[in-house]
Amino acid sequence: MFKEKILQEQIAVITGGGTGLGKEIAIEYARHGAKIVICSRKLEHLESGRDDIVSQTGAEVMIHQLDVREPNEVKQFADAVVDRFGRIDILVNNAAGNFLYPSEKLPIAGWKAVIDIVLNGTFYCSQIIGNQMIAQGGGQMINILATYAWHGGPGTVHSASAKAGVLAMTRTLAVEWARHNIRVNAIAPGPFDTEGARTRLWPTEELQKSITDEIPLNRFADLQEVARAVLYLTSPYASYITGECLVIDGGAWLGKGIGRIMDKVDQFAEMREASRRNRMGNK
Repeated sequence: MFKEKILQEQIAVITGGGTGLGKEIAIEYARHGAKIVICSRKLEHLESGRDDIVSQTGAEVMIHQLDVREPNEVKQFADAVVDRFGRIDILVNNAAGNFLYPSEKLPIAGWKAVIDIVLNGTFYCSQIIGNQMIAQGGGQMINILATYAWHGGPGTVHSASAKAGVLAMTRTLAVEWARHNIRVNAIAPGPFDTEGARTRLWPTEELQKSITDEIPLNRFADLQEVARAVLYLTSPYASYITGECLVIDGGAWLGKGIGRIMDKVDQFAEMREASRRNRMGNK
């Protein structure tokens, strides 16, 4: 177990922090003494996320509506955090966009959206908040990857390409910014079950089972298991670790992997397209 206040008075920023994994990371940080800043495009997610974090931990929580694709908004956000707290100790680049789609059918708009959120947004936040960390004498960053960034995966060309770029970014910034006392690491979670994942990635029980059947531990990850790994990497216990990516996937990428679900991805793409046509027809 970690010491109860191992992050006492540290300021932790989590993008996409109102729901899912981002919120769970925020809760874990708050339990260990950090003051929390969460940002997201949707204010309602931020408000409900803040309420959950406060009710479970009693921590101080700042919320800020933000689109990480807009560098000017990111700069205004970083300035607002520093105005309130004086510094930023931890940045978790968790904001993401993803959906399964066959590469040959992927809309260009879908490609651009995922690249812009995952790759560009991570860089904007890292550069702008990184400059604050340089000025204050140090800090820590965590990026959220996926194992398909290096082994590939069906229906993930947009997300895999973006996250492969973030992996290279993680290692490059770790080398460049070590002299500024900034550690930059990443995690690569395997499948974990959230409302967003059930909507965008495995909307049917058949697809869920197809995935878990290919995981040696035969289950999805629990969000707290992933959040505790993030806590470790940003704790004093990991003070000599930088430029690393910790895989948390139940052995999936070492086993058979999930490459055999391509037929399910095709079916899901057809479902999405039919749903889109229905929505357009109802307008």
